[in-house]
Amino acid sequence: MDLRGKRIGFALTGSFCTLSKVMTELEALKEAGADIYPIMSETVWSTDTRFGTSEEFKEKVRQITGKEIIHTIKGAEPIGPKHFLDALVIAPCTGNTLSKIAMGTTDTCVCMAAKANLRNKCPLVIAISTNDGLGANAKNLGLLLNAANIFFVPFGQDDALGKPDSLVADMTKICTCLEDALRGKQTQPLIVGNC
Repeated sequence: MDLRGKRIGFALTGSFCTLSKVMTELEALKEAGADIYPIMSETVWSTDTRFGTSEEFKEKVRQITGKEIIHTIKGAEPIGPKHFLDALVIAPCTGNTLSKIAMGTTDTCVCMAAKANLRNKCPLVIAISTNDGLGANAKNLGLLLNAANIFFVPFGQDDALGKPDSLVADMTKICTCLEDALRGKQTQPLIVGNC
């Protein structure tokens, strides 16, 4: 599928160890012709870590997308009534964000964007990165796997022996999953080897 002209929201949450991989895929999405609307969780917007500073990530996202970053609930709310997205990608999606989407909680800008996007029956593509995907968050994963208009980037255990509950999406499959989601199809296989 040609992504030229497709209006894609791209939200980043605080799985900081995967942000550099996600930046590469954000660039690929831009190269595929998507019109990207960047969204950053409040945590990513304001937190410096050993993986990079918030300012470095903000600058990189602005450089790739050519747009200002939505980073407040107020900024994300118009996504619903203005219907300006064809799809929304959350990559990486933390367990915290996953659980909030599953429960309908909208206390962050990313969750508000997800709610607003789903209100319009547009695809929501989730690329999980969570240490408790097969633990406390397994029930939330199960709920969302069975929900309409929600699609998952194929995922697997990133360290089955050291962190047996941890799940991480294969971030290199974001564009493929987005293309499939825009056709109403879940990318398969959903469960992949180590990511």
